[in-house]
Amino acid sequence: MCGIAGIYSSSPVNQSLYDALTVLQHRGQDAAGIVTLDHGKMFLRKGNGLVKDVFHTRHMRRLEGNIGIGHCRYPTAGCSSSAEAQPLYVNSPYGIVLAHNGNLTNKPELKRELSEKDRRHINTSSDSEILLNIFANGLQPCDKSVSNRVTPEAVFGAVTTVFERCKGAYSAVALIVGNGMVCFRDAYGIRPAVFGKRVVNGLDEYMVASESVALDALGFTLVRDVKPGEAIFIDMQGQLHTKQCVATEEPAPCIFEHVYLARPDSLMDDISVYRSRLRMGEKLATKIIEEWPDNDIDVVIPIPDTSTTSAMQLAFRLKVKMRHGFVKNRYIGRTFIMPGQEIRKKSVRQKLNAIGLEFKGKNVLLVDDSIVRGTTSQQIVEMAREAGANKVYFASASPPVRYPNVYGIDMPSAEELIAHGRTEAEVGVLIGADKMIYQDLEDLIDSCREGNPSVKRFDTSVFDGHYVTGGIDAQYLSILDNERNDSTKSSNQLRSTEGTKDSTRTSIELDDESEDADDSSSNIELHNMSTN
Repeated sequence: MCGIAGIYSSSPVNQSLYDALTVLQHRGQDAAGIVTLDHGKMFLRKGNGLVKDVFHTRHMRRLEGNIGIGHCRYPTAGCSSSAEAQPLYVNSPYGIVLAHNGNLTNKPELKRELSEKDRRHINTSSDSEILLNIFANGLQPCDKSVSNRVTPEAVFGAVTTVFERCKGAYSAVALIVGNGMVCFRDAYGIRPAVFGKRVVNGLDEYMVASESVALDALGFTLVRDVKPGEAIFIDMQGQLHTKQCVATEEPAPCIFEHVYLARPDSLMDDISVYRSRLRMGEKLATKIIEEWPDNDIDVVIPIPDTSTTSAMQLAFRLKVKMRHGFVKNRYIGRTFIMPGQEIRKKSVRQKLNAIGLEFKGKNVLLVDDSIVRGTTSQQIVEMAREAGANKVYFASASPPVRYPNVYGIDMPSAEELIAHGRTEAEVGVLIGADKMIYQDLEDLIDSCREGNPSVKRFDTSVFDGHYVTGGIDAQYLSILDNERNDSTKSSNQLRSTEGTKDSTRTSIELDDESEDADDSSSNIELHNMSTN
């Protein structure tokens, strides 16, 4: 889960990309980066941390140009090295930078092919670097022009190569020096991407992003989603070119975007995230009425923030009052995407505080969007009891999460998923709830499909273990488990912290200004670009 953005404009894009990444910050809080292009030069700033902490005024001033891309990242396998902050750069052909959201499931095979067949070196453990090199290698045969220009057909041919070789989930945006900006989305449309347009002083300007809310914030009109298997190319003259580069499989967008990842004010695949969450609450309430008609729920309390929309509709349907019984500290990150169990445990009580008056002596139904590891849920149930609740019931707007995600969401190993191998009742006992209620999978699917009936299916692999791209076997999941368990993450976190400065220096050159002397990810220009 990362956020990507790209803008072609008639004026400088540095501030606009910063604003876009701020809007997309919920998709990744580990690292952020922006690359701009101006008269054949690329200017890059990236580093670990939130958008507001990575970019300062001195950095923004150096990001020159009217075209650029940005990325906010969270680590899929727990690595927080700034060497893997994006966008990533490759010198040949032309000079290309790329930002990527998703995960390649045939990464080892591709890395081996790139080394042995294509003679390309992969310097990090990031599959985004592999994706970038596959694209660059596909564009290499076109590097024959004296004018140093590629045709849209050549760009689309390189994207077709990506589709042919790369398995998994990916939405990506890339800049090609002297040629333009390209965005593409995997053939199943698992990870989201949209594009929009605005007209300024009679000139067309374009933007691509992970979510439509980023377009809204910058005054772009949403044109549509990037179709599964499609590429969109904006050349340096501002001409828009689109092509369906591969015969699409039956699209299967990630349903967890609607459950948790996306902002409620976004549209994804023509589906309102907000309305899908309303329907989740409606259907969950119907299940409670049918299966527990004599319930004694006094109050519904959402666990902020993602579950609030579902809880609101659930309470309305049950004819029970809803109260905001937890106050959230807005300056603590989302615990689901924090690497390492100990960090998550510590952050829960720092993030939430209970309002005792809403709990004391009441039978409380807590509503969350999902339950992944269960540690957070357990602590929240304890907080409700400590605040004086008589009984504590727990409802999840999604079904039990029993399988790991392989398409770019950093869910833990299967053994660390609380619902893996357990019944719903057993999960309730483990988190300390008096009763546990889960959404049914078909109801979740219907909640989303109702927004756009043309979407026939979704990727629901975290709930049912069916991976739509195929090729996910026990051996693959075992390797993934080893990468994602918390002990591995803690080790990776330590190594990346110790090696951040050195790893950054291997691929980029620092400004030699004294104010940045101790900042290994300070504002930089890419290799072979003159000093700003």
